[in-house]
Amino acid sequence: MSALIFANPAILFGLIALPVIWWLLRLTPPRPKAEIFPPLRILATVLKREETPSKSPWWLTLLRMLLAAAVILAIADPVMNPRANSLNAGGPLVLVVDNGWATAADWERRVQTANLLIDDAESADVPVSITFTADASHEAVPGTAAAARDKLTAANPKPLVPDRARAAQAVREAMNTTRPGTLVILSDGMAAASDNEAMSTFAALSPAEMRLIEGDGHSAVALTDAVNNAAAMSVTATRLSTASAQQMNVNALDAQGRALASGTLQFAAGAATATAEITSPFELRNDFARLSIDGLATAGAAHLLDDGFKRRRIALLAGESGSDFQPLLQPLYYISRALLPYADVIQPNTADLSVAIPQILQGNPSAIILADVGRLPSETYAPLQRWIAQGGTLIRFAGPRLAAAPADDPLVPVILRQGERALGGAMSWSEPQSLADFPSFGPFAGMPRAADITVTRQVLAEPTPDLAERTWASLSDGTPLVTEKEVDAGRIVLFHTSAEATWSNLPLSGNFVEMLRRLVQLARAGGAASGAAAEGAAATLAPYRLLTADGVLTTETGTARPIAIAANQVPVASFDHPPGLYGTEDGFTAVNLLAPKTVIARFDPTTAGRPLVREGLAGGEAVSLRPALFAAAFALLILDSLVVLFMNGTFSRGPGGRRRPSGAAAAAIAALAFGLFALTPGQSKAQEMAPGAGAKPGDEQILERLDTTHLAYVTTGEQDVDRISEQGLEGLSQFLTYRTTLEPGAPVGLDITKDELAFYPIIYWPISATAPMPSQAAISRIDAYMRNGGTVLFDTRDQYSSLGGGGTTPNGERLQAILANIDIPPLEPTPTDHVLTRSFYLLTNFPGRYTGSPLWVEARQEAKNTGAQLSSSGDGVTPLLITGNDFAGAWAVDSQGAPVLPTVPPDEMQREYAYRSGVNIMMYMLTGNYKADQVHVPALLERLGQ
Repeated sequence: MSALIFANPAILFGLIALPVIWWLLRLTPPRPKAEIFPPLRILATVLKREETPSKSPWWLTLLRMLLAAAVILAIADPVMNPRANSLNAGGPLVLVVDNGWATAADWERRVQTANLLIDDAESADVPVSITFTADASHEAVPGTAAAARDKLTAANPKPLVPDRARAAQAVREAMNTTRPGTLVILSDGMAAASDNEAMSTFAALSPAEMRLIEGDGHSAVALTDAVNNAAAMSVTATRLSTASAQQMNVNALDAQGRALASGTLQFAAGAATATAEITSPFELRNDFARLSIDGLATAGAAHLLDDGFKRRRIALLAGESGSDFQPLLQPLYYISRALLPYADVIQPNTADLSVAIPQILQGNPSAIILADVGRLPSETYAPLQRWIAQGGTLIRFAGPRLAAAPADDPLVPVILRQGERALGGAMSWSEPQSLADFPSFGPFAGMPRAADITVTRQVLAEPTPDLAERTWASLSDGTPLVTEKEVDAGRIVLFHTSAEATWSNLPLSGNFVEMLRRLVQLARAGGAASGAAAEGAAATLAPYRLLTADGVLTTETGTARPIAIAANQVPVASFDHPPGLYGTEDGFTAVNLLAPKTVIARFDPTTAGRPLVREGLAGGEAVSLRPALFAAAFALLILDSLVVLFMNGTFSRGPGGRRRPSGAAAAAIAALAFGLFALTPGQSKAQEMAPGAGAKPGDEQILERLDTTHLAYVTTGEQDVDRISEQGLEGLSQFLTYRTTLEPGAPVGLDITKDELAFYPIIYWPISATAPMPSQAAISRIDAYMRNGGTVLFDTRDQYSSLGGGGTTPNGERLQAILANIDIPPLEPTPTDHVLTRSFYLLTNFPGRYTGSPLWVEARQEAKNTGAQLSSSGDGVTPLLITGNDFAGAWAVDSQGAPVLPTVPPDEMQREYAYRSGVNIMMYMLTGNYKADQVHVPALLERLGQ
């Protein structure tokens, strides 16, 4: 075949007209005659006459002939194409065509190349065997060129990775013992896992010659992974051609195909992978339905997203806030760090659960995690139950507060043992218990058991017939560690151990992160796929929408089969399960073309020593001369025009050396002046503000409360009780000023329904059965105050604690009613080795106006398992103290400093010890577990005489 062909050879007959054009161009018509106005005739005769030649110069005629020839040749479209027919006629032409996803961009050129090969085979009168590597079935028996051409016309690129080994096996079976003349692999240029097997099979056919035809590979770019991080979405891509740097845009589209955001893939020279960051709010990222590379229409350039990709919003609540100076002991510390890579964690800005929970529910989170929250405000149970029934997931962690909560809690998945929930009983062991193997159902199915995880304490579940079905994780002794219960569309999950490392080392392990990640993915996943994840078994999902080779979703499912989606496994596309969405409109799982972390590599075939000829696609070497010829014709036209202007004297100089005008006067260019407006702001007089102007009412009082420590008491509305409380705290303040370096200010009476409580380290609350019952909102504010680190000293003033057994007084009943709506931890009488007994004075009991009633504090969870005589759990301060000894009655003094009420029995040493009790309580509130430090033990033992 000639190296130069013309697409329109008939146009070349126009070259016959060149002699006629030569003759016409040699003749130059005379210029038009101008009649001069008579008065100027004399002046006109003075001017030199211009003579018009009868013939143009030969070189100008030649220039115009070249221009005409260039136009004729350009229209004829000459193409340089060095391709030649060199098929071996000694056997059939075996044509193996890759029709995978990467061929969609240049499929027409591949069809053209294959057609040329089939034409060559037809000219050589040899049969043709054509096979497509991305087809599920093959018919590779050699046939006529016309039949091969029909198969080629019917073929289309598929959204799959080619399987050359299957195609090679089909060719081997079809050829039987026939030796191919020419075996051509029309490749997409990308390597596959089965290439070695395929090339060995091809080499075993012993073809006379083998060819490899490839494209340039510039369109072989695919998205392999998308991770929805906290601040942005990270998209990973891979490419085939790595010779030069390349920049591409990635668009994030919603379900309607509208672009919501975009990022940039920046491939460095020589790099096969790149990562783009798509920065947008996570609410907008949750609307992403697919990703696509701008300018590429292939299945590899599209990445489908399902509900599992969406970033969940998780709300965290804790029974107590913990100390910022000891973050490792905070209940939410490990939970928040485990979830941050996978979810958007939100925490309320208030510890008042009656306010925080409605605020959280307004944001419609995917899950809510409660860390050691035993009792919720009564008005929050109904909204939480409705949220769970609508599909929410409530995840709870045990702890001392949950262990002390009522057994009829509706937000617990199983019945918890009531009799053995006091820590130190059956809930703790002499030997820590390890984890058992995870069951084959549930979201933890398939996770390896971590032998180094141990649990020393847990809340126990009451045995029920369905307990085993509700247990997602258990300990080696068979007791449940994680249980769940489905509630309509939602579920409740309970970890029977704590969220920090006091009851087990589970929060310190990688299993904790993986368990929370799986639970988060389970939350509001929706559809059949989420149901499969919940049960832990493979769910079979029918094809819902499939991806075409051009990267378009279609409802045509063809021969695609339902796919089994195993829990926590990424499905991979195959011939039976092409990429697309599997499931239903209510819930589906995305199956993408390439697995995460896939890197495209170049196809490098080995042919067992046989020579392999490499070629490009048809038209790859062909070069059309039409653009160059048109450009040359245009350049000749410009040159001809300049010559004519020169010959007409356009560039000649007139008298005085000035250039003569070339015709009409040139149009004047208007200068556009942009005025710079000086932005002179209007001068405004500064407002003279009076001292204190702009301050809000009450700011001065707030500053005073922050500057000076004040003892506070709850006003009950009963004048006598409130007067004794004020006088009692005044007497204690004077004693503190006299005996310690603390100088408290005047006592403050608090209306707990509206006053700010955070200014006071401790609040004294005298209980009176005849006073109005506090509202639920007021009790919730007290609950929030204690969660934030404050302490309330409840004083029933009846010498008997409502928690001590025996008869209950009216004041004790009122205290029980108040505490019924507060999430309190387990309580115990103050141990003899508690920090309260030595924070300032060494005390053995805590009398007030009465004696005999114990001072109840938060139960220490570690004290029972330690041999130290001077120990304290005290990483924090007990949130509440309860007594019946009437502290304020013993502390109360009049304006002269004299006691107001006598002690019972009358004993001034009892009043002295009552003051000392108050001092110890205040020092404990202000210094925490400082005195629990071992550095104080020798001095304490020496003072005790031991």
